[in-house]
Amino acid sequence: MTSLDEARSLLREFPVVDGHNDLPWALREQVRYDLDARDISVHQNAHLHTDIPRLREGGVGAQYWSVYVRSDLPGAVPATLEQIDCVRQLIARNPADLRAALTAADMEAARAEGRIASLMGAEGGHSIGNSLGTLRGLYELGVRYMTLTHNDNNDWADSATDEPKAGGLSAFGREVVREMNRLGMLVDLSHVAPTTMHAALDTTSAPVIFSHSSARAVCDHPRNIPDDVLERLPANGGVAMVTFVPKFVLQAAVAWTAAADENMRAHGFHHLDTSAEAMKVHHAFEERNPRPVATVSTVADHLDHMREVAGIDHLGIGGDYDGTAFTPDGLSDVSGYPNLLAELLDRGWSRTDLAKLTWQNAVRVLGAAEDVARDLQTMRAPSNATIESLDG
Repeated sequence: MTSLDEARSLLREFPVVDGHNDLPWALREQVRYDLDARDISVHQNAHLHTDIPRLREGGVGAQYWSVYVRSDLPGAVPATLEQIDCVRQLIARNPADLRAALTAADMEAARAEGRIASLMGAEGGHSIGNSLGTLRGLYELGVRYMTLTHNDNNDWADSATDEPKAGGLSAFGREVVREMNRLGMLVDLSHVAPTTMHAALDTTSAPVIFSHSSARAVCDHPRNIPDDVLERLPANGGVAMVTFVPKFVLQAAVAWTAAADENMRAHGFHHLDTSAEAMKVHHAFEERNPRPVATVSTVADHLDHMREVAGIDHLGIGGDYDGTAFTPDGLSDVSGYPNLLAELLDRGWSRTDLAKLTWQNAVRVLGAAEDVARDLQTMRAPSNATIESLDG
């Protein structure tokens, strides 16, 4: 049996829980949620990284669909609700393949049925509009993690890619974390500054996640996780989910991407725009400036390091498909996960290690958050604190 055959065999038993996929945003941008125009029940290779046939081929058993909206978008709260509605429509249209999941038990039930557990994560605290009531509303609608920031600071938390303002978390930011703990919503520390990571770890009573981040010691990009944070995960019980975005995993891609982003802005596009028109600009830049190419091995280097620092019980996968213009060779879309597992098998990772990486750690961390919430709800009522009352 080849390593790839062995990887596929393992995924039949312990499929991938992927922490972050931006398909809903791609559907918003490309077709304004016209799900007939982008029917994911069939191959959409020309338009998307993600569809059900390729999720099946890649051995995906659970997906956190990101209900992301840009932090500079007016009306972030209603736009987030539209993203949630998109995920609900996708599940309703594809009941033989997708199952809505709210709990760790739901994830296991979906696996037993051979369906893909579909969860949701809000990407950026701007999506709650500084309102703990809105946070609770998102939870009731099925959101099971929230990334505290996206690329920009919000009023109560510092982003990894913005100038520090809150000193990590403000008093209201810490209350957001406590309320997430009380609800059972996972605190996601991708995108946040290291000061915010440490402040959240100091505040939380539940395990945290990084839904799509890699190791800063391997690729020095501010979106990645420093070792002194990875070292805290065993005590916290959290999970760091390695991402595949080339500029976060390959050092040579960092400067190239900065130049490509500047080129996008010079042509009047947002640097995260993946529309057909924007991609023409991207590809023209790439023709003039050949792109450094990440590979499966590049991503495996991050996982080797993260396992050494945090331990195998604290690793997962968060590819960020349909949220990036470029992907590594061998991981071009959601069908590529077996290639990564085959590379890890060749590096000596055991079947037990890989089962934790793909399925067990991610299911455990959601279940642990649920356990903490059950206890907290016996001790604390919902918080009605406001940002004005706590931060002045």
